Amino acid sequence: MVDITSKIKSHRQAIAQATVRVSKWETIQSIKSKTVPKGDVLEAGRIAGLFAVKKTSEMIPDCHPLPIEYTDVRFQIEGLEIIIDVEVHTIYRTGVEVEAMHGASVVALTMYDMLKPIDKGIEICQIKLLSKKGGKSQYTETQSRSLTSAVIVCSDSISQGNKEDSAGKAIIEKLEKYDVKVVDYSVVADEIIDIQKAVLSLYEAKTDMIILTGGTGLSPRDVTPEAIRPLLDQEIPGIGETARQYGQQHMPYAMLSRSLGGLKGKTLIVALPGSKRGAQESMDALFPYLLHIFRMIDHIPHT
Repeated sequence: MVDITSKIKSHRQAIAQATVRVSKWETIQSIKSKTVPKGDVLEAGRIAGLFAVKKTSEMIPDCHPLPIEYTDVRFQIEGLEIIIDVEVHTIYRTGVEVEAMHGASVVALTMYDMLKPIDKGIEICQIKLLSKKGGKSQYTETQSRSLTSAVIVCSDSISQGNKEDSAGKAIIEKLEKYDVKVVDYSVVADEIIDIQKAVLSLYEAKTDMIILTGGTGLSPRDVTPEAIRPLLDQEIPGIGETARQYGQQHMPYAMLSRSLGGLKGKTLIVALPGSKRGAQESMDALFPYLLHIFRMIDHIPHT
């Protein structure tokens, strides 16, 4: 199965549709009057669909087992066609498109099995996905303007040339994935004055986003939060909370990080862990969702 451990849990939805076509009006009348010999076709189909949705991972090899939070099976009769809609919701790391389509398929097959003794011309016409929501694709917004960013690596050892940076480069890779232009990359020592000077210089240059990596731990030299917090006009607690919560799902020590973020004027400033893994996981947790801040700053209606 595909590795989904790096994905965040989110509300995901899907609606699939199947169509069953009968060959005579008498079949439709029997369905409506519940006189089909094998029983109530619509109710049996609904129950079968509910079971099918929950058992999708047992039938489709690459589907992940996931918690089904809601399923609805709906029917609409149009002429000689019975249209089946199956809607599925979950709060999980992967979508429910296959679950919805599997449910619709089994509903259609159940109806076929129950109706074939009285209608030899019955057929299943189509099974298709109508819609899906959730995951990062839903929250990837087209920005009204190009965004600029800068990455500052806060580390004594890297600034002294004793160690290679990997976290800052990982952050740059993630930013470029979301079409955010990186206009500056620098390394500074773990000194409050040096960190503040670097941030203020980028702020004066009207950089949209400044991301720092390193110095968010608990050693005496980890001073990035102390350097950043006094500069902020508005701290956004959810930034650090989200990064830590996501990190703890992969590494329990993530709770010890002091990541934070907020706004100075219209510049977003974020301080992330200094390890490559910590930086990558924090970026996975925060992006592309953080980009919505710039729509709020620019007063652009959400689309």
